[in-house]
Amino acid sequence: MNAADELTGLDDKRAAWVTDAWHHVTADRLRDLITGLVDIPSPTGDEAPLATHIAATLTAAGCPARLQPLDDRQANAWARLSGDGTGPDLMLYAPIDTLTVGEESEDLPWIGPELRDDMRPRATVHDDLVVGLGASNPKGHAACVMMAAEAIALAGIPLTGDLVAAFGAGGMPTNARPVGTRRNTGQGVGCSFLLEQGVWTDYAVIAKPGWTVSWDEVGLVWFEVTVHGTHTYVGSRHRLPYDNAVARAGEVARHLEEWFVEYADRHTAGTVAPQGIVSSIRGGWPRMAAVTPAACTLMVDLRIGPDTTPMQAKREFLAALDKVPADVTAELVLAIPGTRTDPESWICRSATAGWEAFEGRAHEVIRGNSGATDANILRGRGIPTVRVGMPKVTDALFDVDFARGMNTVSVRAMERLTRHLIRTAVDTVTRSRADVEGATP
Repeated sequence: MNAADELTGLDDKRAAWVTDAWHHVTADRLRDLITGLVDIPSPTGDEAPLATHIAATLTAAGCPARLQPLDDRQANAWARLSGDGTGPDLMLYAPIDTLTVGEESEDLPWIGPELRDDMRPRATVHDDLVVGLGASNPKGHAACVMMAAEAIALAGIPLTGDLVAAFGAGGMPTNARPVGTRRNTGQGVGCSFLLEQGVWTDYAVIAKPGWTVSWDEVGLVWFEVTVHGTHTYVGSRHRLPYDNAVARAGEVARHLEEWFVEYADRHTAGTVAPQGIVSSIRGGWPRMAAVTPAACTLMVDLRIGPDTTPMQAKREFLAALDKVPADVTAELVLAIPGTRTDPESWICRSATAGWEAFEGRAHEVIRGNSGATDANILRGRGIPTVRVGMPKVTDALFDVDFARGMNTVSVRAMERLTRHLIRTAVDTVTRSRADVEGATP
């Protein structure tokens, strides 16, 4: 499809502005941006070096940017292109922390028997592909937000509203790693802090995987499930009461894994199909295999749709555990509600119109989603937000599993996403507030 088709739906003035900005989007610049991001480690809780790099890079490109520390190790970065105050403000947002760390001491053996090259914070270029820890999710998407803001700044487009490019720490679904002193380092803490400190807009677009426009997504609740048993000795198994909490935990895990399928079927609606998993188990003394523990603990992540509250999910989960023939207790230890933006909201209609112009067809909604992002933080604070991103790389020189999907990005896909972000941004922050309250893009 040619560039003229991708401008369909824009008036002549905005089409010209978008075209001017697109001229500054190049594969070489995107490749430089993404390799720069991948080469700086940013595991959850330790994003300050990367945030510093982002702020410096944007400032050097003509986008005045700031570092926003949460503590001495964790920080956000954000930049603002100011409008004349007559139009709506828009935030282009991406998180910057990686799901895993990129070091054997923390990742092995849970990620696999060894750290592959794609699991390390070191970028490798293979023609169109860039590989390295977080190269696609989240860093490839963050690079697209950087490129979009830079291109709009270089094009000198007269803005009515402010354009904010924001990069949040702690965007991954994780609690604190076993380093540092703060316990609240993940689960959207950077995005929440950004808003609390006044970096607020009328609308937001979060750049995260999936070549579609998503207006709703799941939240999540975590449960600590304790399976009780009897502490005893292997030499007395045949002489004393025996109820192995480890064996019971396996039965509970199997019951829950089957229940999750039923749960997802019941709660599938809109674009979401909330899933659940048993993610970890702890119990007993590894140094002392001769005895059983009195308790074994499972961790569970249960996703919830926008219409299910954490308390509703808790009660449903406890009811499922009541059917297990074991002594089991559970505690809700984390809750982030799912959220929804009205599909008729300006930002949804504008982003969708852009997608349709790029594809030359009606918008294709991707359903069955169970991934949660900082969009829940943005929407939960009252900012209408949509999610737009890149598809997972499938045409590669290697098999693409979950980790490689996170760690491999196509520069061509980055160009398309960046152009879409620019179009949506220009379509929004060059209008009056009255325009976006009632006009069709």
